[in-house]
Amino acid sequence: MNPEVSHSSANTQMVESIIQLIRSLPPAERQFLEKRLVEELPELLIQSLSLAERKLFKKRLVKELRELSIPELSIPELMQLCNEGGSFDFWHDEPDIYTIKDGEAIEW
Repeated sequence: MNPEVSHSSANTQMVESIIQLIRSLPPAERQFLEKRLVEELPELLIQSLSLAERKLFKKRLVKELRELSIPELSIPELMQLCNEGGSFDFWHDEPDIYTIKDGEAIEW
């Protein structure tokens, strides 16, 4: 991708029209569009690269990912993630089939 490539006035006008259109969208539609752009933009950007640029990008990305240090979550952080992440929300729709009288008491 060469940033010095000049764009035709037709492309510039089209881009400006698209920006105006995006700015005129109702908030819900604009949020949806932003979400889709976040999903699609990386792939679109990669597709715009030449083959040599793609190889260089992938090589650099792999290097960066290998050097990335992701700390382990603490128990409270993991509990918060489970509580707020939504993965277990389906349990809210389950019927309460057990009571305090079921089973035997657990001694700690």
